[in-house]
Amino acid sequence: MQEMTEVKKGMTGNVLKWIALISMLIDHSAYVFLVPILVENGIYSVADCSREYISGLIEQGDIGWYYLAYQIMRRLLGRLAFPIYCFCLVEGFERTKSRLKYVGRLAFLALLSEIPFDLAFYYTPFDPEHQNVFITLLFGFLMVWGMDKLTERVKSVWLAGVGGMLLFLTTALLAEWISCDYGWKGIFALMLLYQFRYQKGVQILAGCVAFIWEPAALLAFIPIALYNGQKGKQKKFFFYGFYPVHLLVLHFLAAVF
Repeated sequence: MQEMTEVKKGMTGNVLKWIALISMLIDHSAYVFLVPILVENGIYSVADCSREYISGLIEQGDIGWYYLAYQIMRRLLGRLAFPIYCFCLVEGFERTKSRLKYVGRLAFLALLSEIPFDLAFYYTPFDPEHQNVFITLLFGFLMVWGMDKLTERVKSVWLAGVGGMLLFLTTALLAEWISCDYGWKGIFALMLLYQFRYQKGVQILAGCVAFIWEPAALLAFIPIALYNGQKGKQKKFFFYGFYPVHLLVLHFLAAVF
C-alpha cells in the first residue's frame, strides 16, 4: 500500500502539459502584443536584459515597463514550454499504442498550425522562411523512431550508433534547412532526452546540457524531475488543438486592439 502511495506522488503528465501550455501562452502573448509596441518605440533588439538598461528605459516612461514585461513573460516564464513538450514527446513515444497514429496527429497539427503560426508571428498567411514547432516535433519523433528501429534490427552496437548519429545529423540539417522552430537545437534536445529516457537523473542532466544556451529553460526540468510517470486525466485533443487555436485568437486580438 505504501508503494502505491509513493508512485502517485509528484506531477502527472497532464500537469506537465498544463505548465507547458500556460508557459507557451505567456510567451506568445508577449511576442504578439509587446513586440509591436517596442518596435514602434525604436527598440528592435531585446537581447539586453541588464538591470541598468531596463532601469534606463523605465525612467523614460511606459516603454520601460513594457520592455520589463517582455523580458519576464518571454525570456523567463515562456522558456519552460518547449523542454517540457520535448520530454512529453519522448514519453509519448514510449507509451503510445500506435506510433503511426502519433505521427499522423503530429503531421496533421503541423499542417493545421502553419497558417495561424505565420499570421501570429510574421503577419502573413504563409512565410516559407519559418515553420511551426509541430514540424520540429514531427521530425524529432520520426528521428527517435528510426533510432529505435536501428537498435532493434542492427545487432552491432557500433553500427547502430553510427546509424543513429547519421540519422540525427540528417534530421538536424533538414530542420535548419526548412527553418523549423528551434532548428537543430530542438532536434538535439529531443535526441538527448530519448537516448537517456531510462535514466531519469542522467536524462535531466542531458536536457540541461541541451538547453544551456537558454538558461531560463533549465527551470523546466524542475517539474520534469517531479514527474511521477503517470498520465493523469488526459485531454489529448484539447492540448493538441490549443496550439493553432490560441495563435489565431492572439492574431485577431492584436488586429482588433
